[in-house]
Amino acid sequence: MNQDTVITKQSTQAGREKGKAVPGKPWQRKVKRLLDLAGAIILLALIWPLWLVLAVWIRFDSPGPVLFRQTRVGLEGKPYRIYKFRTMTVDADSLMQTKLSQLQEIENFVFQENNDPRITRSGKILRRRSLDELPQLLNILRGDMSLVGPRPEVPEIVRLYTPEQGLRLSVPPGVTGLAQISGRSELTLGETMAYDLEYIRKWSLWQDLKILGKTVIVVLTGRGAR
Repeated sequence: MNQDTVITKQSTQAGREKGKAVPGKPWQRKVKRLLDLAGAIILLALIWPLWLVLAVWIRFDSPGPVLFRQTRVGLEGKPYRIYKFRTMTVDADSLMQTKLSQLQEIENFVFQENNDPRITRSGKILRRRSLDELPQLLNILRGDMSLVGPRPEVPEIVRLYTPEQGLRLSVPPGVTGLAQISGRSELTLGETMAYDLEYIRKWSLWQDLKILGKTVIVVLTGRGAR
């Protein structure tokens, strides 16, 4: 059994122990799921030509696959494979895994520095406009994610969660969320955690709709992107 498998199993158990307080009433969660499905289907139908253009661009811009796949931890600690358009060099994930394996605390951790050399030319634009997140519409259809929620973390981060931080696992992870409209990549992981916990404690369908509306503004302006 490799280390990634061990970490994933530990994260799954941690999620089941920590992510118990599911917010909202059952009918509200069902409506949220219906909105997720409707939104994902409509967006996929409208933007599939853009997918083809982006795929060709990424393929010719730098060596490597078009899609980036990575294990993330979802609702109640369940691991799943997230899909994104690749925005980094092919060795970027292995370099990040080395960094994460040495991580002891997450409060001040930042995933990407300014002018990160691992980001490709196409990746800079994709990230600025959040176009790299589009394949996660497939994750929504699969039931792994929601349109709005805390961003899903890797198992190496989840294993360091405190019981309070484990509440992030009580809701489905989202393509966008309160942290994403409040600073995106400019936030430390500790700041992101604080926004996510606030989102969960105040969760409502109306709050999700407001976050979706503000996300459009943030994406168009490119605010907080790296």
